[in-house]
Parts: sequence; C-alpha cells; structure tokens
Amino acid sequence: MSDKIIVFDTTLRDGEQVPGCQLNTVEKIEVAKALESLGVDVIEAGFPISSPGDFQSVVEISKAVSKPVICGLTRAIEKDIEVAAEALQYAKRKRIHTGIGTSPYHIKYKLNSTPDKILERAVAAVKYAKKFVEDVEFYAEDAGRSDNAYLAKVVEAVIAAGATVVNIPDTTGYCLPHEFGEKIRYLMEHVSNVHKAVISTHCHNDLGMATANTIEGVLNGARQVEVTINGIGERAGNTSLEEVVMILKSHKDLPLHTDINTKQIYKTSRLVSSLMNMPVQPNKAIVGRNAFAHSSGIHQDGVLKNRENYEIINPKDVGIKESSIELTARSGRAALKHRLKILGYSFARKELDKIYDRFLALADKKKDIKDDDLRALIGKATRKDHKIHLELLQVVCGKSAVPMATVQLKINDEIHSATASGNGPIDAAFTAVKQIIKRKVHLEEFLIQAITRGSDDLGKVHVQIENRGTLYYGFSASTDIITGAVEAFVDAISKII
Repeated sequence: MSDKIIVFDTTLRDGEQVPGCQLNTVEKIEVAKALESLGVDVIEAGFPISSPGDFQSVVEISKAVSKPVICGLTRAIEKDIEVAAEALQYAKRKRIHTGIGTSPYHIKYKLNSTPDKILERAVAAVKYAKKFVEDVEFYAEDAGRSDNAYLAKVVEAVIAAGATVVNIPDTTGYCLPHEFGEKIRYLMEHVSNVHKAVISTHCHNDLGMATANTIEGVLNGARQVEVTINGIGERAGNTSLEEVVMILKSHKDLPLHTDINTKQIYKTSRLVSSLMNMPVQPNKAIVGRNAFAHSSGIHQDGVLKNRENYEIINPKDVGIKESSIELTARSGRAALKHRLKILGYSFARKELDKIYDRFLALADKKKDIKDDDLRALIGKATRKDHKIHLELLQVVCGKSAVPMATVQLKINDEIHSATASGNGPIDAAFTAVKQIIKRKVHLEEFLIQAITRGSDDLGKVHVQIENRGTLYYGFSASTDIITGAVEAFVDAISKII
C-alpha cells in the first residue's frame, strides 16, 4: 500500500455550498490556480448539472490548470454524468465523481427504494461514467450510518464495475473516530477487490470530529482525503485540509506523506477567506490569527527561550513569518523586554522593573497593549535618537486633482527633498519618502485609530514595514492624519537607518 496520501480538495464544490459564499467563474479560477500551486492532487471543480454557472466554471477551470485531476460531481443519473463529461472535455486529467446514498435513512426516506435497487443503480452509474472517462470515483452517501456488510457489498460491486476510487463519506458527521476507523478497516478486510481501487474519506464536522475521523480513516487504510481550505462546507463544514496535512507532517512516526507545499497554506487560506467573505475564526488550528500567538507569561518565556517549548509547528512551515508575543496582563518581564527590544529600547533591570509595574497597571485596564502604549509608558525622552526627521510636508489632493506630495527629510543634519504622485496624498507622500531614503521597503500594515470622537480627533497611526526580511514598526499621533501617517512611516524607517 502506498505511503502517499492523495489530497482531494472540494473547496470549490462542497466548500462553496456555504450560504453567501458563492464565487463567480473568475474567482473560482483564481482559487483553482492557488490550489494547483499548493500541490493538491485532485480539484473537485463543481457539480456541472446544478447550474449553467457551475457548468461553465468546471469548463474554465479545466482549461486553466493542468497538474491536478479535475473532478465533476454527479448523481447516479445518466444525464448528470453526460453533462459532467461535457464540462470536463478540456481537462488534461479528468474524473467523474458519481454516487448514491447507502444508509437505511437515504434508501428508505430519500430515495424511496430498496438495497438491491440501490446496488443496481450504483453499478449502472459507474459503468456509464466509465464510457466517458477512465477515472471514476463512486461515493456511498451517508456511509457513516450505513451497515458495514451492505456497504462492503456495494463497494465490491462498484470496483468490479470499474470504479478507481471509492469515497466513504461521513455525510452527517455522526461517526466517532474509532467507529469510522473500524468502518474503513472492515472494508479493507472484507472487500475482495479493494486493492484495485483507492479508498477515500469525506468527513463532515457536525460534531467537531471531521479531522479526527479522517485521520482514523487514513490509519486504517484510506489513501485519499477529501478536504477543504479552512474546513469550510455545508453546516459545520468539512475536514480541514491544513489540519490533516500538518498532522501528517508533524507526526514523523507515521510513514505517510502528502505532496502539499505547506508554505503556501496560509496564503491560500487567506485567499479563500477573502474571496468567500468568510473570516477565519481566530482560534482556528494552523491558520487562525491566534494559532501562533502567545499571551501567557509562562508560555511567552518558554517560546522566547526555545520555540518548540510551546509550538509543535514552525509558523514558517505554513507560510507565517513568525510567532507573535501578545502583551496582556498575563505577560511577564521576558515578553515586555522582548517587545521593547523590537521597538529599539534597552533598559537595565531596575528600569525595566519600574516600566513593568506601570505596564501591569495599564494592562489591567486594557485588553491588550499596543506599541504606542509602550511608548507612552516609557516616554519620548527614553526613545533612541533618530537620524531622520520629517521637516516639511505639503500635499495637493482633491476630486479633480492628481494627488501630489512634497516631502523634506532631515537626515544627519542634511535636508533632502522629493516630490511624488500617488493614488492618494498618503501614498504620494510615502513614495516621496522612499525616493529620498533610496531603500526598498514594503508596507506590511497601516492602521489609523481614533482616540475619541469628532472631526478634530487625535488619530493614532501604526505602520509596519519590511526591509530585507526584517519588520520595523512606526507610530505617530496627530490631528492631521496625513502628517501622522508620514511621521509614523518615517519613525519606522528611522529604525532601519
């Protein structure tokens, strides 16, 4: 049996069934290309007969990507299969995914049929699909609640009919992990021709066990996993691609692997989240905002000493630059000292103790502490002398004017000037600053926050820039938000120079 686990991504089919998360064809192609770059083996591009839009998306995705197998879903109905075959005509590698319900619930209440008739329809669907493509996958819908003996009978029959992959879905997310694992093992031991096909898992997360069930399926012989980016999907979602992939990567004792380029995981996660307008919950494993964030003092101290004390995954392995140390009332001196060092400050132990006491008093009042809060704690007098200062800023903007900015910077007592245009006054001013400093910097984060209310409010500006792989932070506060933005930008650049 192969040690490679085939990754079948159904973000564009099952994942897109989330209400309000439908994508147009252009967006689907963008996701499909990202999935190809990620290294998925199979892309389930849609359900062609369901709508003209879905049909066209499968056609265009088939043209746009070449490495993964492109798969189209059907019911065990000849017309469905014909339409899927037509939609897949341009695919370099194509698969028809057909099937029917096999649980007592589906046979009796959904299909109003009998086990024998369902078996006949399953075999007929596979044989018909085989006329159009060599690669045919059969799904036994609601296999999680199907009788194992009957399920084995169906699986054996569809493999004999030509199925190359047999999908065992826990459609309702009902199974416990050991139950699902035993179901897969039962099929591996009782289906005489099981070696002629790949057994696949397709688990839903209704009880929060999709990933656990999928891993149990793999450990018991399944060699394909059907997953989605961020675990999106109907109801409570599907098995999360990133969770399964990183479980297999982290547990080096398991002789199993995927071909996923894990450094593309975070980027792909954010793309899907953005296009589907579906935020990733902060505590989501692997890709959540807090997945590599530490706020407890004990944890922060441990991570700063050795990342592996509290992280089993290197954030860089999934495309995240670094862990984050979040300052809260639970943070210790080690975290505070670390953050101050990043901001360019260094203190003796006694000075740090005094700052830490003031930090705790403030942290008890605020949920989290930002960089400008730290600067306020230590005072401007303790800030390291900067070699660069904003001397003059003049901007031109308006509805019918091209945004222009003239900037004068004082660098080591010399005045340097530049004028530039941009998409707006702030962009123009930033461009002018970059012309003066002649350094390649990339704006990573730009945040404006009001302190009180009103048009004369004092605004806090946070800037994060990247230069040669290192992040630098800038801060300013001003009633003139353009001036504040440029001062924050210059503050960050000063730390490079």
